[in-house]
Amino acid sequence: MYRFYSSLLCSLLALLGKTVTCDYIIDASQGLGRMFDGIGGISGGGATSKLLVNYPKKQRDEILDYLFKPNYAASLQILKVEIGGDSQSTDGSESSHMHTEEDENYQRGYEWFMMKEAKKRNPDIILYGLPWVFPGWLGGGKFDPFSNRTNLVRYTTNWVKGAKREHNLTINYVGVWNERTCDYDYIKMLRKALDVDGFNDVKIVACDGGWGFIDDVISDQDLADSINVLGAHYPGSQTPSNALRIDRKLWASEEYSAYNDDKGGGCWARILNEGYTDGFLTAFISWNLISSYYKNLPYSRSGLMTADEPWSGHYTVNSPIWISAHHTQFYRPGWQYLLHGYGVGNLALNGSYISLISPDHQDLTVVIETMDPNIVTCFYPQPKYNISSQTAVFNIGGKLKRQINMLYVWRTRLTFDGKDSLFQQLDPIKVIDGKFILHLNTNEVYTLSTIHRSKQVTPAIKPSGQFPTDYSDDFEDYPEFGEPYNFAQQAGVFEVRTFVTDGKAENVMQQVVPEPPIDTCLPKRMTRPITLIGNYNWTDADVSVDFNIPTKGGATGVFVAQRVETGGCNVMYSSGVYLWLTPPCGYILSSDYAKTKVYDSGWAKIERDTWYTLRLQVQGNHTIAYLNGEKIVDALINPQSTNGFIGVGTENFANASFNNFKMQSPGPNIPHQYREEIPKRPYSCIIDKEEYVSDKDEILTNRNLNSQGKLHANVARLHQQGNPMFPKHSKKIKEQVFGNGVFKQEIPNNYKP
Repeated sequence: MYRFYSSLLCSLLALLGKTVTCDYIIDASQGLGRMFDGIGGISGGGATSKLLVNYPKKQRDEILDYLFKPNYAASLQILKVEIGGDSQSTDGSESSHMHTEEDENYQRGYEWFMMKEAKKRNPDIILYGLPWVFPGWLGGGKFDPFSNRTNLVRYTTNWVKGAKREHNLTINYVGVWNERTCDYDYIKMLRKALDVDGFNDVKIVACDGGWGFIDDVISDQDLADSINVLGAHYPGSQTPSNALRIDRKLWASEEYSAYNDDKGGGCWARILNEGYTDGFLTAFISWNLISSYYKNLPYSRSGLMTADEPWSGHYTVNSPIWISAHHTQFYRPGWQYLLHGYGVGNLALNGSYISLISPDHQDLTVVIETMDPNIVTCFYPQPKYNISSQTAVFNIGGKLKRQINMLYVWRTRLTFDGKDSLFQQLDPIKVIDGKFILHLNTNEVYTLSTIHRSKQVTPAIKPSGQFPTDYSDDFEDYPEFGEPYNFAQQAGVFEVRTFVTDGKAENVMQQVVPEPPIDTCLPKRMTRPITLIGNYNWTDADVSVDFNIPTKGGATGVFVAQRVETGGCNVMYSSGVYLWLTPPCGYILSSDYAKTKVYDSGWAKIERDTWYTLRLQVQGNHTIAYLNGEKIVDALINPQSTNGFIGVGTENFANASFNNFKMQSPGPNIPHQYREEIPKRPYSCIIDKEEYVSDKDEILTNRNLNSQGKLHANVARLHQQGNPMFPKHSKKIKEQVFGNGVFKQEIPNNYKP
């Protein structure tokens, strides 16, 4: 671990328990260190800004001002966004600009909105794009985006060109693949393609993971020439010595991930100082920008601020916003750090300080932090040490000594008891003969600068409120290719599309991803699309939605779920109450997304290219379902989860449309009806080109699940029950596929017309 102490003798005396006052030099005349590149946040990786876009405009503008408005609050200088890839990338999936090789669209998702809003507030903000996942067509049947590098180069350069052509956004940096394989041949090809297309100024960051690739950059000059920034994730303020020998920018291209309480704010303070004092890092990008996704999804409140209630308009300006302000309001990209020992270093009793000078050498900013690592813990470990209160004497030398006679002062003091003072403006401090003195307590941040800033005036914030109990969406108020508000897709993409029925056009929510994407959920891949909505704490609900499964490119089935217990990659293991409908004539009521336990199953006629209304009521352990108003399920179950989100999805990565979504509390308890009391619904069903007719509610009333996930009729028991649908003779076995399993049903020949 590299830690530079400006005064070794002072540090030794302090360690011996001596009461000392230590001196520190600030002098630009001794030379300058590295150039500062910026502080920013990540929108995406994934779907972390999802709920922000549908805030009321007044509150949304306030939030965006807190993030991007120069000289106000966070004043961020870098916005890094996910290049959407159609699948789960942490808290949801973001839409790709190319769902298929022939498809291309630059109106999808919300990252274009985020970049334009950031640019509107700060025209100088740096824009940086990075893919977390990729649409499946890029793999050509493999879960490897580099299997056809030419296609991947076209995919990435199309995104850069689309940003400029459709939105007048100039992308400054692009990355390779978030925390996964760093393909060197692809990097070289991408550099050449960007140059050929006239995007010479678009720089490449590699490899957005660990530092393990550095030796390869040293030994491969073509690779080194293609890379502009060496970007590491969660470096813990440490940079390997071989990286320091390369003439390239060193970035913490993803950092933070801490819970954004005061301890998280203290962590961010350490990162922004120690990243340079210990690691010579010159840019710091927080994952994530804003916690604008549902509570109870993974990594809740891991943003610089929180905005997860668009229905109430409430948001929270958390401490990392004000820690950012200590830096971003007082120096900007293009400023330079002073040398270690002459403005940069660690304090004698621990803590750190950095000093930066403006390009014209007229302005100086000093930032000091004294966070206690034993209290302020980061998501990824930072260096540990003991720290004490101390007095520091700073001596400004060289030309700056003659220029500076006063410094403006801002302080944050974290007490972790609700009595913190955040970004408080203090009286200016006099600099006499180049000297100023500070008494530093633990868990403080000081900014001292020749730059003057006015006191921050912040708007009143609306009170918090729960997601509405009664909620509906007919999807008519969205532009085509937009994403419905409040639906948080976890796999696949659910876009608003125009659907024409009998000459009438209307908006629907449509799952549009046609094949499994290249995601990064391990050890298993996401198996089917799902989108979530609602209050995680809900236990009982009454949900209905219209659905249509097309013949061409249509899904094998659809589902509606309640009490979905989790999201992110773990949604594939999530328990709940799931009702699956599979054309032409099957349903399953299961305990989870993976169908490991089946509560109920049977026949329900479902034709393709036809609209149906599905309604699912769950009250306690009682589940009722209706198809077009007719009851198909009335079951007492033993659910594995007692509360959770509402979910809608498709059986596989293929097309299905949804409309007229409604959810509400279920109302009075409805008495349970045994299966034989459900009204009979005669229908015919065609399987394998043979038609079968039923005058019973369902064919199968008893089943078990074997270890291979296959459902089998318990024929002997059915015979004992004297079920007339299963006589002891003239049996014909047919199979109907249900997801990963096969539902084997005994179909009597005498029911064949």
